[in-house]
Amino acid sequence: MSHQKKLAILVGGGPAPGINSVISAATIRAQVEGVDVVGIRDGFEWIMQGDIDHTVPLSIEAVSRIHFRGGSHIGISRANPTKDPQHLENTVISLLRMNVSMLITIGGDDTAYSAMKLEQKAGGRIHVVHVPKTIDNDLDLPAYVDTFGFQTARHYGVDIVKNLMVDAKTTSRWYFVIAMGRKAGHLALGIGKAAGATLTLIPEEFEGQNIRLQAITDTLVGAIIKRLSYGRRDGVAIIAEGLVLDLDPADLESLEEVERDAHGHVRIAEVNIGEILKAAVQRRLKEFGIKATIAAKNIGYELRCADPIPLDMEYTRDLGYCAAKYLLSGGNAVMISLQGGHFVPVPFEDLLDHETGRARVRLVDVHSTRYAIARRYMIRLRRDDFDDPHELAKFAATAGMSLEQFRAEFQPLIDSEPPPLQIAVPDHVGMPHAGVGVTPVAGGTRGESAQDGTLADRGDRS
Repeated sequence: MSHQKKLAILVGGGPAPGINSVISAATIRAQVEGVDVVGIRDGFEWIMQGDIDHTVPLSIEAVSRIHFRGGSHIGISRANPTKDPQHLENTVISLLRMNVSMLITIGGDDTAYSAMKLEQKAGGRIHVVHVPKTIDNDLDLPAYVDTFGFQTARHYGVDIVKNLMVDAKTTSRWYFVIAMGRKAGHLALGIGKAAGATLTLIPEEFEGQNIRLQAITDTLVGAIIKRLSYGRRDGVAIIAEGLVLDLDPADLESLEEVERDAHGHVRIAEVNIGEILKAAVQRRLKEFGIKATIAAKNIGYELRCADPIPLDMEYTRDLGYCAAKYLLSGGNAVMISLQGGHFVPVPFEDLLDHETGRARVRLVDVHSTRYAIARRYMIRLRRDDFDDPHELAKFAATAGMSLEQFRAEFQPLIDSEPPPLQIAVPDHVGMPHAGVGVTPVAGGTRGESAQDGTLADRGDRS
């Protein structure tokens, strides 16, 4: 069938559990229809240079069991064909030389952008669809639709943090766990909330583009002091690595020297934010005469190539099937999604942020009930604490400070605290009511806050 048009599959960006399931399902669907399938090795890396030798034919026999495994059967890379017009032209020509008329790209927001530009450059000669993949969960989909790989990464991330929580309590130390998430804090929050970590820090909670290192440092120091006042010397803080991107340049003078990838993004792994925070927190604690044992731990590479959990396995097989089916039916220029169990094609043009010209990024909604509940269970200084002289006096004593000194040092932390969570109760309490909701609203009584505070502040949290 070499004379027939082919379907090609390539993977861009970083690994995520479920890639092989997409490859498998798409290949099987196309092969059943009598269409040849070719895997493009290492993303755009070779074909954007005009090299068509790095390919592999995909057959049902070759892919029928790869959905169980993590990684990518055809490799992956962050090569970006959109930076140079010639590279984009080479990519189109390479695919046409291979007789490819249909292309499935698998990747995150950068790969989605490359897919869109490739489809435009091809001018109808190659139909392109994109399957969204990222453990960061930051593609612009409805809030209830996860990107594939996220749930598996969270699953294994929670397992790691669970063990660290036991170690922290056993050895009376703190762990600063840095979780992947280049632009958004979904994975950090997902791991931290599910594991019941002491607190989680994500970029979205800090206002503005320039996050000051002191704000992060004092948030962690305040949590350590508060925890210590309750007789606990241990804790686990989950910190989204994306905080690095929004740090004030004055606080990380060497950031400009850090290596960047083909899309211009700082290689966050080159900035050891865990060690930076560890040193900053220990210096700050020393001012109060407090010594804490802190260990910094990065997790992310352990999660990206994990075998997918059944949820992601099923989800990605559905995505792969829909991608191939859509192309075989003549479809083009969409991102493939499943929303509420139904196939929903999202046109490429709807993915663009018209201000930046790039694919839109979905951030954590810090005004949601989900995030509000996460905050209620964190051990960190809160507005309630500053309204309670007894609690504040206890924290101040732990830090060897007067009440006024402690307030002056840490009051700025609560200025950006989200409003308390209030539950809207129907008029007829106890009667079923479809309109019952939970809404974070401003205000609230000390009683409501104190009750939630008891759960968050005095419970046996780990």
